[in-house]
Amino acid sequence: MSRTLVAGIGNIFFGDDAFGVEVAGRLAGRAMPEGVRVEDFGIRSVHLTYELLDGYDTLVLVDALATGESPGTVSVFEPSLDDLPAATMDAHTMDPATVLATLAGLGGEVGRVLIVGCEPEGIDEGMGLSPPVAAAIDIAAETVMDLVGATQVASPTLEG
Repeated sequence: MSRTLVAGIGNIFFGDDAFGVEVAGRLAGRAMPEGVRVEDFGIRSVHLTYELLDGYDTLVLVDALATGESPGTVSVFEPSLDDLPAATMDAHTMDPATVLATLAGLGGEVGRVLIVGCEPEGIDEGMGLSPPVAAAIDIAAETVMDLVGATQVASPTLEG
């Protein structure tokens, strides 16, 4: 059976940066397909790295992501894993690319990475999402549900 990890990431003390955390919280009460795990990793990127060592076929990262779109715009993309930066472990500032580079440095890998991002309005110090980003939580949650359903279909289990 394929395994998928949906990881909400971000810092709840920096406004819209809490987007991934909020989406993970929204998904926590929903039934997931077999083999799919949802977790709020917040700023615990080292924990995420070690979790990935357990072996996942797909990682779906949910995060605030500046793409130049209007605040609250949800987008999905699959980054190239070939151009990862050299791993520099810093438990407080590891971004997703560094998490994946550190994972590779530890001998782990993930087959596919998808990012569900939301354009932030502001990531200044303070708690609470801006109205456009808060309105995007349900859209992102449905997007994740679509992705994990498609991931499970695209990665059939082997019968032995």
